[in-house]
Amino acid sequence: MGQISDFDTAQVLVHALPYIQKYNNKTIVVKYGGNAMINEKLKDSVMTDLVLLSIVGVRVVLVHGGGPEISDMLKKIGKQSKFVNGLRYTDKETMDVVQMVLAGKVNKDLVRHLQQDGGRALGLCGLDGGMIKARKLCETGVDLGLVGDITSVDTAPIEDALGKGYIPVIATMAVGENGEVYNINADTAAARIAAALGAEKLMLLTDTRGLLRNKDDESTLIPVVNVSDVPNLIRQGIISGGMIPKVDCCVDAVRRGVNRANIIDGRDAHSILIEMFSDEGIGTMFQ
Repeated sequence: MGQISDFDTAQVLVHALPYIQKYNNKTIVVKYGGNAMINEKLKDSVMTDLVLLSIVGVRVVLVHGGGPEISDMLKKIGKQSKFVNGLRYTDKETMDVVQMVLAGKVNKDLVRHLQQDGGRALGLCGLDGGMIKARKLCETGVDLGLVGDITSVDTAPIEDALGKGYIPVIATMAVGENGEVYNINADTAAARIAAALGAEKLMLLTDTRGLLRNKDDESTLIPVVNVSDVPNLIRQGIISGGMIPKVDCCVDAVRRGVNRANIIDGRDAHSILIEMFSDEGIGTMFQ
């Protein structure tokens, strides 16, 4: 990108001002995954966006997955990844790897990255302070092993971090009532965390433009969806496949009191800032 003039820079800031005021001291939860997590250039753009939001007074919470890194580590120890209906089958050995990779490597890499970009970040996982509690997820007739269904979210550790000016970076594991450790889908966890925090906005970064009327044509993006229209869109086949669980998370968040939930394209640099600080926004918004 070429240099932009000082005047253009000032114009951009003036244009952003109403949005900065609107979101000042409001909480936004960003679920980070997909291509934006693997591509270093996109990762830089996401981290910079989050630091900028934090510096202008937005309370930013980052919830992350780490599927590809978990699969890589399982491969290294000679263990096959197994998925059932899009969810990772998690036996005890897999859960050890999930905990090591998610709460260890991935979480701390993100904390380091945010701090390199001038932010203050604090790595947490659902086990810390009993933040996320869960029971075994019972899909009809399918055993997923140690995959959890969230029963409660205690926001105290998150609020403590936010109150001291940190960006909480949350790895999605949960504790069971007998001390078991459960693997939790990161989209689901982000929706429940956003609801428990009374967040203004939930943003799911994905590898798609948003919800498309025709999945093969990116120009058919549906910019706004009312949650009451979702069952009809599923019946029509417009929401299908892997998009169903993501949309379900957005609907769940809105029904639980989150003001807006967005599915946005993590493949676009600075998609978070475009969504937050422009009239048009980006992706699909659920309200």
